[in-house]
Amino acid sequence: MESNEAERPGPAVAPADRYPGAFRGFGRVSLLTFASRVLGLVRDAMMASRFGNGALLDAFSVAFRIPNLARRLFGEGALTAAFLPALVSELERAGRESAWRLATSVFFALAVALSAVVLVGEVLLLGGGALLPEDHSARALTDLTAVMFPYLLLICLAAQISAVFHALGRFGWPAFSPIVLNAIWIGVLILPAFDDWTPQRQIFAVAWTVLAAGLVQLLWPLWVLTQHGFRFVWDWQRDRDTVRALTWSMLPIVVGLSVTQLNTLIDSLIAWGFSADEGVAVTAARPLESGTASALYLGQRMYQFPLGVFGVALGTVLFPLFTRHAEARRDDLLLRDFISGMKLVTIVGLPAGVGLAIVSLPLSEALFQRGAFDEFDARQTAEMITAYGLGVWAFCTLLIVNRLFFARRDSRTPMRIGLITMGLNLLFNLALIWPLGGFGLALATSLACYAQVLISLYHLRHSLAGWRLSLMTGTVLRSIVATMLMAAACYAALALLEGRAGRTVRVTAAVFAGAGVYLAAAAVLGLREVFDLLRLRRRE
Repeated sequence: MESNEAERPGPAVAPADRYPGAFRGFGRVSLLTFASRVLGLVRDAMMASRFGNGALLDAFSVAFRIPNLARRLFGEGALTAAFLPALVSELERAGRESAWRLATSVFFALAVALSAVVLVGEVLLLGGGALLPEDHSARALTDLTAVMFPYLLLICLAAQISAVFHALGRFGWPAFSPIVLNAIWIGVLILPAFDDWTPQRQIFAVAWTVLAAGLVQLLWPLWVLTQHGFRFVWDWQRDRDTVRALTWSMLPIVVGLSVTQLNTLIDSLIAWGFSADEGVAVTAARPLESGTASALYLGQRMYQFPLGVFGVALGTVLFPLFTRHAEARRDDLLLRDFISGMKLVTIVGLPAGVGLAIVSLPLSEALFQRGAFDEFDARQTAEMITAYGLGVWAFCTLLIVNRLFFARRDSRTPMRIGLITMGLNLLFNLALIWPLGGFGLALATSLACYAQVLISLYHLRHSLAGWRLSLMTGTVLRSIVATMLMAAACYAALALLEGRAGRTVRVTAAVFAGAGVYLAAAAVLGLREVFDLLRLRRRE
């Protein structure tokens, strides 16, 4: 193991306070994201119990993923990555009035473009669906997608409102927005009249609820933003060239950010298209069991729990910070805060991913195995949780690395690396789907993300002065040792309570035993970042 000195590239990364005041939004975002993920788990458990892992929930899972993918790419993804640096620069250089003018032009251009996309999409979906028989397996998919497709417009506009909040250093309301969706969704599932409806009517009621929640997610934060001084200032002629530049700069960012999302969407489409019908054995032509698409969706929801609570929260507060350092040409501060973020990702991402993989089966059983969701469905979902859990560190790290590139207005490097890893994911899918089934689809996405992260980190050696992988060696090695001890504690807790306690108790005991051992190991090994993170949360 290298000495601690190997982790200190000089005064730039060893200030008196390793985590500057701009990190102050992290605890708030993390807490609200945690609440949103808990509600999301409740929502998904209710959906699984009511519909089971079958063709109807498969169709809904794929249909909901399409506008949600657009939100991640064009809403809080590519457009935000291009828009936020420009908005921060405008705020710093010309003040709020000029920034509001730029934001107004972006909102208008985005609303027009996405309205056209939604209109064309609705025509194709409704027209294509009308050509299919009522009982065709693809009819439910096209009809559900048609209902939820306008959600794309609402949530992408809401994401730009969130970007304005972030530029102002306010992170609470954007993190609160997903709670609104989950609360409204759960509300319709517990309606007394809901139980009397057919499954088809129930699933379409949920789809319309998603659309209604999107409207609330747009209008409520917009009203709050106006209370902080925002107003629409129209001057299209002045900002037309800036908006065009943002549009062109989005294109490579879309590719760079879309890799993981497109890989998971492709996984879902492959799962839906290659799954055998319910009650029919798998064959070489259709090697996946019925319900694989739903199991993939639930597995992705589970790995997104640590990803959202920590990775997204950290990336959200770091992006404006990176952007300000890049605009000021302070590469020393950029390096300092990037290393701080990477160390925090390591000490959380490694144990979170391994722990999720270890408790995947009892966790799946405790959360989902009830009603129409049987033991086979729980085991199928547990496989996906394991595969995605093994990639948690890579998923979290990619959020930080890509935001560093985008803050420096370098969108082409993530694009090139993303194209390479998309090809790798396809190769992994083809190599793993037949021997490993649905588990192979999820594992392919995790492996491709690891490749993307490692290539990106290697590239930074040439573009970020002072950065080298050896700066992380000590933290990584100590985290691995602590994680191995944690894993042993989790396995021991599960084994000791086998047959003696319920599934929820076993999962809870394993989590607390693992967390306790990890903290103790961190103290012994000198893994100071763990306690820095705890102090950072407590300070808020």
